[in-house]
Amino acid sequence: MTFKQKIHSHYIQLLEKKIKTQRKQISDLAEDAQNDAKGSAGDKHETALSMMHLEQEKLSQKLKEALEQKSILENMNVLKENRLVGIGSLVYTDKFLFFVSAALPQTNIDGTNIISLSLESPIGKVMKGRRVGDEFSFNSTRYTILKIE
Repeated sequence: MTFKQKIHSHYIQLLEKKIKTQRKQISDLAEDAQNDAKGSAGDKHETALSMMHLEQEKLSQKLKEALEQKSILENMNVLKENRLVGIGSLVYTDKFLFFVSAALPQTNIDGTNIISLSLESPIGKVMKGRRVGDEFSFNSTRYTILKIE
């Protein structure tokens, strides 16, 4: 397994765990609302149900985002050799290692810090289409691309 495949696999597992947790939380909230509806009445009851419903909506939005991120990862070809920075690229710079996929938490694999970012993020837009040896600036910092996988 290549280093890029390890990173890809790590993020898919991370998202699968997140999706499973969020689905359980949504299910638990629905069950709580159902149980609460059986024996309560009045303003406090209505407020509690409204709060549960809002929380369910927030969790549903987060679940949707996680599913979209997972879809991006599942649809990229990590075996493809990249000459230009694009979706699925592992970009080695003189400062950081970037995995161009989806906006996910920074991670550490085999002692190396990896920043996962979307091609639509501000720095992703600046890096898009660049090649080895190119330099770019972002937030007053200059980067040199050393290698692209």
